[in-house]
Amino acid sequence: MKKLLVPLALALAAAAAHADGLQALEQFVKNARTGRADFTQVVTSPPREGQAARSKTSTGSFEFARPSRFRFDYRKPFQQTLVADGTTLWLYDADLNQVTARRQQSVLGSTPAALIAAAPDLEALRKDFELKAAPDRDGLQWVTATPRSREGQLTSVRVGFRGEALSVLEILDSFGQKSVMSFDKLQLNVPIPAGTFNFTVPKGADVLRQ
Repeated sequence: MKKLLVPLALALAAAAAHADGLQALEQFVKNARTGRADFTQVVTSPPREGQAARSKTSTGSFEFARPSRFRFDYRKPFQQTLVADGTTLWLYDADLNQVTARRQQSVLGSTPAALIAAAPDLEALRKDFELKAAPDRDGLQWVTATPRSREGQLTSVRVGFRGEALSVLEILDSFGQKSVMSFDKLQLNVPIPAGTFNFTVPKGADVLRQ
């Protein structure tokens, strides 16, 4: 009997220690109050008739301070900045010298950024997303988030964690376009200067308010 109990106890302990994607997301939202990372984003458009699927790769950096403040700086191949300051969501396109400003509360809820940076807790996320644990893949624990609102272009988001560390976002939109954002050099609960999330409209830039 003892020979049977020891392997069983070890198996149960291993299962308890192995968190699924939903548990990893809950711990990340609960414990990660600030963070920064580098990212690589690959956007793949669905193939057109007679053509192969096309992909575009971008790189940059990401910072956040929960709740509701984050910053994405795209550096290559084109410079773009996306900043949420708690009130307004700013998008700056350097090539166009154009800024788009939107009321943050009205556009942020059902977005991938809400999953990883903006929501204060899991219950807040559940108001905008249906959350389900997904099978492990590529050494990561996954959770699938489906927007409850069908009005936007977002179809689903899959978030991959390595333990409690955010690793990958897979985003699918209603046009069949897939965006995979991989995070590297993630640092959590580090000091982030308050001015990081301030946005000043560049001189001469056109500003579109929506």
